Parts: sequence; C-alpha cells; structure tokens
Amino acid sequence: MLGRRFGWLWSAYAVSSLGTYLAFDAFPLVAILVLHVGPGAVSALAAVGTAVGAVIAVPLGPWIEFRRKRPVMVGMDLVRFAAVLSVPLAYVLGILTFAQLLVVAVVVAASDIAFRSASGAYLKTLVAPSDLLVANSRFESTLWTTTMLGPPLGGGLIGVFGPMTTIVANAVSFALSALGLRAIGGTEPQPVRTAPPRLPDLLDGWRFILGHPSLRRLFVNTALVNGLIMASAPLMAVLMLGELGFTPLQYGLAFGLPCAGGLIGSRLSRPLAARLGRDKILRRFGALRACWPIGLAFIHPGVTGLLLVIVVELVLITCIGIFNPVYATYRLELTPADRVARMLTAWTVTTTASIATITALWGLLASLTTPRIAIAAAGVLLLATPLLLPRRALVLT
Repeated sequence: MLGRRFGWLWSAYAVSSLGTYLAFDAFPLVAILVLHVGPGAVSALAAVGTAVGAVIAVPLGPWIEFRRKRPVMVGMDLVRFAAVLSVPLAYVLGILTFAQLLVVAVVVAASDIAFRSASGAYLKTLVAPSDLLVANSRFESTLWTTTMLGPPLGGGLIGVFGPMTTIVANAVSFALSALGLRAIGGTEPQPVRTAPPRLPDLLDGWRFILGHPSLRRLFVNTALVNGLIMASAPLMAVLMLGELGFTPLQYGLAFGLPCAGGLIGSRLSRPLAARLGRDKILRRFGALRACWPIGLAFIHPGVTGLLLVIVVELVLITCIGIFNPVYATYRLELTPADRVARMLTAWTVTTTASIATITALWGLLASLTTPRIAIAAAGVLLLATPLLLPRRALVLT
C-alpha cells in the first residue's frame, strides 16, 4: 500500500534498529571488561556522550532543512558506520582508549539526531498524508520488535564471542541501512533557501514548536514524561540486581518481555485512532502512560515482585505503543515541509537533554535517599504530567 520506496526506507530502519539493540549497552561493557574503568567513568560515558551529542546537533537542523534529506541520511549512516567500526579496529590494534569510546559516543549521538530529523522530513515527502499514521505505526512496531529481540540476541553473542561482536554487527547495520536508502531511488528536489543563514536560525525549530499551543503542550509533556521514565531505569537495575537479589536473567526478562506491548500497541494505534479520533488517543493514552510507573516503587523480592515489574512495564509500553504513532503523525501533519527538519531537531535535542539531565538529578536523589524513594518520586511527578497535554481538540493550523 505504501509502495516500494517506503519498503526500502522501512527495511533500512529495521536493520539499523536491530543492530542498535544487538549492541545495547555494548560500550559500557567494553569500558568495564576491556578498559577496566570504574562506575563513574561508565556513567560519564552515557551522560556526556548523549549531552554533548545533543549540543553538537543543535546547528544541524537548519543545515539539514535546506539539503536533500536522503543524502543526509546516507551520510549519517556512513558516519556512524565509521565511528562505531573504529572501536573494534582500535581494540585489535591494541590502542583502544576510554577517550575514543567517549568521542564515538558523542559522534553517534549527534548523528542519530541528524538522521532522525532528516528521516522525518523525508517521510513526509515520501508517503501521502493519509498514509502517515500507517507508516509511523510500522516504524513503531519495528522499534519494539527489535527492542524485544535485540538485547537477548546480543547478550548471547557477547557471551560466546565477546562484546566487540555486537559492536561490529552494529557498524555493519549502518552500512546496510545506507545501501537500503540508496536503493530507494527516485529524485528529490533541492530545497531553496530564501534568505542567507543567520545565527538566530538555530532557534527556528523551538520558535515554531513554542508558537503553536497544542504542539507546545505536547513538547513539554513529552520531554518530562520521557525524562522521568528513563530516569528510573538505572535505579531499577541497582535495586533489582543489588538489594532485591534478582539475577541478570530475571532482570532481562522483566524489561524484555514487556516490549511485546509496544508491538501490540502499535498495531492497535491506527484502528483506535479511526474509532476514537486522534485527539482522544493523545489525551487518553498520553495520560495513561503516566499512570503506571508509580507501581515500580512497590517492587519486592521473589516471583511476585518480578511479575509486578513485567505487568507494569507491559501496560506502560502498550500505552506508549498506541500513543507514539499518533503523536509522531500529528507533529508531521502540523509542520510545513520546509520546517520539519528544524522542528524534529529541536524536539529531539530537547528530549535527549531532558533525559540526560533528569537521569543525573535522579541519580543524585537516589544517593541522598534510596533508589526506591527516587523511583517513587518519579512516579508521583509523572501523575501530574497529563495536566500538560492539550485540553481541547487538536488543530492542524
């Protein structure tokens, strides 16, 4: 229904997503097992790489806006391929350092943001407006499928062949994604810049988002919800693998099995939107996704504690799977074609920075109190985030 060209775009996304989740947490493992660094350095690898990558990505929005999007996507794939592949090559040569891991993490984070901005803009030109929700639902289902399958498969590969195996697989996935994007074919018009670039142009994405009432509320809501949900992830690892005595296998099952909810939710998203309307989906499921994480504060040892985490995560991820395709489609429908890259760059940079900042703050809170109290605090604050969702019917003007 969406055509051959979308099929290649979807295939490229699927292979790179699988490579990313095969190598999930591979860099921290390399830092620990190969470079023998401490927990502070491992935390810095995640936080600094993400934060600096987001800062570097800020000027990329206006740059991407006035270029053909598919070559930008191919270029970002090749940058990520070269950066990631440099890690196993340096390891083989005996010259791998923590500084190199940090630089690669920054390059990959910035390239990820640029790729996502260009791909969103390209998708809007590739499929008909009536097919955007179908396309975004397929991307969402693919994301959750690879999230569910990638880490267990990657863990098995790491166990047999070592952490460098999944890093090589990740690099290869970017190369295959670039080939898939090249296979799309067709022509893409060169965007025309009507005025010379200026420094204030860097803020165009934020100005556009904040200038629209519904989009502004979704923007603030998403940044806070994503940040508060992700801030609990490392604290759950500390709590489950430390104080509560769960095994790594049980921990993996607790967060791997519920990803099936994302696949279910993404398949339900389109029929539910047709039945209820998009504004009700965004308001209702936007609120529902904030209701469940408070349950994680009540985790306890044993099978029932494990089942509690699985059920909470399953319902949470199902709500996210329903919400995200509608939300992604609404953003694209609202935004003029000549502003999509800037809007998506601003959105992604803010969300990324929000996750990094809130995660760091919640790590500090957990050190001053306990991980359980910090998880509970995130859950309580999440209960207030539906107040930031649009209160009226959404408009596309």
